[in-house]
Amino acid sequence: MFSRLAQTSSRQREIAEVVLRNGWGYMRRLLTGTRAEEPQLPTPAVLRNILIELGPVYVKLGQLLSTRPDLLPPEYIAELTALQAEVPPVSWEAVEAVVRQEIRRPLEEVFQSINPQPVAAGSIAQTHRATLIDGREAALKIQRPDIAATIEQDIALIRSLAEIVSLTNFGRYYDLKMLANEFATALRGELNFSHEAQATDQLRRNLSASRWFDPTRLVVPEIYWEVTTERLLVMEWLNGVPLLQGDFRGVGYNGESAAESQAIASLLIRVFFQQIYIDGFFHADPHPGNLFYLEDGRVALLDCGMVGRLDPRTQQILTEMLLAIVNLDSQRCTQLTLQLAEPIEPVNLARLESEYDRLLRRYYSLSLSQINFSQLFYEVLQGARANKLRVPGNMGLYAKTLANLEGVARKLDPEFSLPDQIKPLMTDLFQRQLVGEAPLQALLRTVLDLKSLGLQSPRQVEMLLDRVTSETLRWNISLRDLDALRRTVDSSANRLSYSVVVGSLIIGAAIITSRPQATQIYWISYVLFAAASLLGLWLVISILRSGRLR
Repeated sequence: MFSRLAQTSSRQREIAEVVLRNGWGYMRRLLTGTRAEEPQLPTPAVLRNILIELGPVYVKLGQLLSTRPDLLPPEYIAELTALQAEVPPVSWEAVEAVVRQEIRRPLEEVFQSINPQPVAAGSIAQTHRATLIDGREAALKIQRPDIAATIEQDIALIRSLAEIVSLTNFGRYYDLKMLANEFATALRGELNFSHEAQATDQLRRNLSASRWFDPTRLVVPEIYWEVTTERLLVMEWLNGVPLLQGDFRGVGYNGESAAESQAIASLLIRVFFQQIYIDGFFHADPHPGNLFYLEDGRVALLDCGMVGRLDPRTQQILTEMLLAIVNLDSQRCTQLTLQLAEPIEPVNLARLESEYDRLLRRYYSLSLSQINFSQLFYEVLQGARANKLRVPGNMGLYAKTLANLEGVARKLDPEFSLPDQIKPLMTDLFQRQLVGEAPLQALLRTVLDLKSLGLQSPRQVEMLLDRVTSETLRWNISLRDLDALRRTVDSSANRLSYSVVVGSLIIGAAIITSRPQATQIYWISYVLFAAASLLGLWLVISILRSGRLR
């Protein structure tokens, strides 16, 4: 099957050549038709080289995998997080054709000028600077020509590979088919620039007001909807440099003192904590290239192609989880992990808590400023995975966002301490979760609920007593996994019955054989012995096949 895949197209042969050239032995044995043992992941460096050589789509796959610390060990996450496609820009003539197809008007009616030299080139699009007809400076993100067809072809190949490897224990353990489907959905979503435009607008609205930070210090570019389409994203042009290119520890980009870098680190923490814990909608890729320091001293948040969403329940669990990690509370971490993750099989609670306790003990002797909390959260997710707990996919985005954010903050401020930054925010978070945004309304709502309960309770108690005294009260009890227990009991009862029958047949045959006057029916004993042997053999085989001999 794999050999057929490798021979059907030049693209598939290219993939085979890349994995062979990088020496992944499992793929080599599959392609040559020899017996392949259970596959193992290639080393982080080999995996990174394979993805880079395969091209932009597979680089995107690596970037998606970097958001899944519940699936991959920390060394893989670290290797894939810095993965960037080295893609040469497309000629202006090619992307100009895309722009003309999207706006369906002469360019002269929409733009005063467009710089044909791109300012950035990525795996899916490249960016040009332009001036709109009304004089506004704009950034044009233009989709690469024919990239959609290439992506669909590579998605089909990735799904085929996932189906093959999912036949192994390796593939089932990592659930590669589900991962391939997640990747296809995410990549197709990135092809529609209107999704990114909507996410940018929502982020801009959410961060336009806050009591945690000064909104005038933060910029999210404005979307120019009148010329934005699915393949062309037009937004406000912002003059600045990538955040870490300014030496904030000495003299900054525009002459600011070293205190400016500390202020920016604090600003970023507050901005992202509002996104995650209050709005439930956050920019999921805050690496240094997406954070700009503008000429007027503001900080810009760019590229909203990857965003995460959290429901209120998950927000509350993550708030408590962060506090438990800060307090190095292994018992509370265990409880919250079980609320957050879905068990694949029965979980050994004592083992999970013991592993978390060993994990957190390593940090007991460190000061809070020395603890890398994003790394610690990665290890908590790894512990959940090792104990057969399936963590929701958005936890990977959350962990990656926290890791990028903490990394940038530490580069801006070497003395940065996440606990010191979040302690005042945690108090506000718990207050919001307790009484909401409007305490008076929450109090009035609680009073109304108590009034309703007080009016209804006497009547409900009276109905309950009537049913108890008239013996009409019925209980509906639902037990989880009862069917599995019933099947196990039925199987045990059947085996016990077969054992009784086999024993009875053997005893009956022995009784017949022991009586000399029963020689005329002596043949019946042979039939009984044969039947008992067959039933006994079948019983032993069924027990061995079930794997529950011990």
